[in-house]
Amino acid sequence: MTRILLVEDDQALGAGLVYALRREGFDIQLTANLAGACGALHSGEMPDLLLLDVLLPDGSGDTLCQAVRQGAFGSELKPLPVIFLTACDSEAQIVAGLNGGADDYLTKPFRVRELIARIHAVLRRREADGSKNAEAVLESGPIRLDPPRHTVSLAGSHVCLTGTEFRLLHFLMRHPGQILSRAQILDSLWDERDVYVDDNTLSVHIRHLREKLEDDPGRPERILTVRGIGYQMAIPTRGI
Repeated sequence: MTRILLVEDDQALGAGLVYALRREGFDIQLTANLAGACGALHSGEMPDLLLLDVLLPDGSGDTLCQAVRQGAFGSELKPLPVIFLTACDSEAQIVAGLNGGADDYLTKPFRVRELIARIHAVLRRREADGSKNAEAVLESGPIRLDPPRHTVSLAGSHVCLTGTEFRLLHFLMRHPGQILSRAQILDSLWDERDVYVDDNTLSVHIRHLREKLEDDPGRPERILTVRGIGYQMAIPTRGI
């Protein structure tokens, strides 16, 4: 049974989500603040997914998500899928959530069926990531991507990527020099049954990858934009 840790301080919403998600067959643990969430993550009973409210009475969900990604609760929890629940749909909030390592975000108020669809989508993508363990290591200039270990390095230094950023880079590096349309890239990231995908999110992920992998993100030389079409992983002219 899939275990979900739900961090939500709105008692009515929390109770409603627990009821709906348990009916869907999930095992739900509810806590109303960061302190309770930290206690649950330190308990040794690893959840399969974290549903995280952004605005909590004792801090921000962004802080908890970043702590998970940085290994504060153990390296085994670093790839834990995270879906943010937020009352703000501004681009700044979305960018902040993705920057913090979220796999997806959902704006309040939302329909429970949409939330369930997103949960299944994130879990499918995570399962697909795990099935790629036999794939070979990929290299592009100073970038090295290791699918079995789910790691990326730049000139020998570890680069911390979110799950979606890793999948995006993996797809680009599997097609060096090929011009890939936005539709092709989205199809590689999200199953065709996942209907709740904002195309603008792709631009945010590309920007984040460039910030982490380019010498000058404003003038990218590795992940190129092909205007009106999509993106291209440049073929290095020489190794580093």
